[in-house]
Amino acid sequence: MNPRIKTVKPQSNYHLLLEFTNGEWRIFDVKPYLNKGIFVELKKIEIFNSVKVADGTIRWINEADFCPDT
Repeated sequence: MNPRIKTVKPQSNYHLLLEFTNGEWRIFDVKPYLNKGIFVELKKIEIFNSVKVADGTIRWINEADFCPDT
């Protein structure tokens, strides 16, 4: 089973700092997704900054999320 996200911290330039259950920290660049479907709404910084951990992945207040395996 892949490690799941434990904490998320929004950063500048549409990056997320992610901590995983195995102790690793990674930067995830959301910019490539900002012109696709529901992710377009994340261009609004207040929505982007609303990111939370949910079921081992990340989710925003507009219900956009990523598959845990992403």
